[in-house]
Amino acid sequence: MPSVDVWDIERDARKWPGGCPVVAHPPCRAWGRLRAFARPRPDEKDLARWAVAQVREWGGVLEHPESSQLWVDQELPRGQKRDEFGGWTLPIHQWWWGHRAQKRTWLYIVGIEPQDIPAIPLRLGKSDCRIRLDKRRPDGTHIRKGDPDYQPLLGDAEREHTPPDLAYWLVELARRTNVLSEAA
Repeated sequence: MPSVDVWDIERDARKWPGGCPVVAHPPCRAWGRLRAFARPRPDEKDLARWAVAQVREWGGVLEHPESSQLWVDQELPRGQKRDEFGGWTLPIHQWWWGHRAQKRTWLYIVGIEPQDIPAIPLRLGKSDCRIRLDKRRPDGTHIRKGDPDYQPLLGDAEREHTPPDLAYWLVELARRTNVLSEAA
């Protein structure tokens, strides 16, 4: 992506010097619904906490799965609430940007008002795949292959994939943020 300086596991994101808004997507397996079955590296929880601190200091956005326990751990706001950093949470579906499953996601955003974010695409209809392992309907009955409401489960690689259009949208969102850090 043009004009994007990526700090991943190889570059060790914790060595990022700061100075500009950030798009943060720390590993989520230690924070998500299936965290009891996850085997995260010992430092992954602290990396997510560090990412929250960077968004709060420099502005930008942090992406994590819906219901991530990072929101509880870091007291990130939900609903119409804001935190002391002006941060707020925007729930999205990655399907709107082209993911094959709904992939409900929470964005923690600092440094921009809701009316100033880039336009969110409107995509009507129903996704053709699912992420969750739940095979029950709300009434408790089982969903089986061949049922009209059956949806195949995505594989690991595709499940973890961020649609390119969403990645560009997140970068544009971060570029629009305006946070003046005392450290700058």
